[in-house]
Amino acid sequence: MVVVTGDARGAKGGASSAKSEPAGRALRRDMPLVPAASIAGRALVTVVAIMTFLAALTAGVAILIADASHDWQDDVSHEMTIQVRPTPGHDLEAETNAAAVIARKASGILAVEPYSKTESEKLLQPWLGSGLDLGDLPVPRLIVVKLDPASSLDLGALRKTLEAQVPGVSLDDHRMWMARLASMAHATVAIGLVVFVLVLTAMMLAVAFATLGAMAGNREIIEILHFVGAADSFISGQFQRHFFRLGLRGGAIGGGLAILFFFVTGHVIGWWRATPGGEQIEALFGTFSLHLKGYAAILVIAAAIAVITGFVSRIIVFRHLRRLN
Repeated sequence: MVVVTGDARGAKGGASSAKSEPAGRALRRDMPLVPAASIAGRALVTVVAIMTFLAALTAGVAILIADASHDWQDDVSHEMTIQVRPTPGHDLEAETNAAAVIARKASGILAVEPYSKTESEKLLQPWLGSGLDLGDLPVPRLIVVKLDPASSLDLGALRKTLEAQVPGVSLDDHRMWMARLASMAHATVAIGLVVFVLVLTAMMLAVAFATLGAMAGNREIIEILHFVGAADSFISGQFQRHFFRLGLRGGAIGGGLAILFFFVTGHVIGWWRATPGGEQIEALFGTFSLHLKGYAAILVIAAAIAVITGFVSRIIVFRHLRRLN
């Protein structure tokens, strides 16, 4: 709030009463330097709310993908796959059992689960469809090997033993897939960070233009206050508090909408999980639940945007007043 008193008008003893009188008429007692309610202020609140929502949405999706990628890599790193391909003149069932026995004897393996012929054929249904007779196709058998995190496995020795005793066998430790998952997650998080920075930049530009507009509308009052001795920090502080309140309102609205979006979407996907589409979304994003750290990140973003809004306004006003000096 700006209050013009006799002390303020006499702050620079050399100021005349003729120059002080217009200031008294322009600024009534307890009149704010920047109007609290205006069309420009409501528009800025809307812009800040939209930018906060987009920034929170970007950060939330990046957190979801990073968590899902961590879960994928954790699951894949504790599993291996042994594939036994059918070869002419050999019994596929016997070779599958032999490969499972060799894997069970190796140290560092927690469990070995051979897939039956029916289970192996079901793995092809998403690509070939159901109801097909795959009896004439050379469908390989898979053996899922669970690794023991508490002990080490000599992967090279196990691979050599399998290749020496079981024809048509291959061992996949999923290292290639883990590298691809990590690269995809890192790229997605990097893209999210770029979008986040662009949103913040657009918001700061909007705040800058709004501050310049408010200064233009109150140019005479600002210059009079400046010339009668009001400190630059006092005038810029008036703008900072005004725009901080606008940023706080916009950040609260945008952050609240983002929290509501993730909360509702998580529950909807939870209900939709039984469908094929829901299973695919869950495989990509996990449970689509941000948990406590995700919601805390959104609150931090909303608060930071309010602080940035006030700070940008203060810097612009302060630089303008310095030019007047």
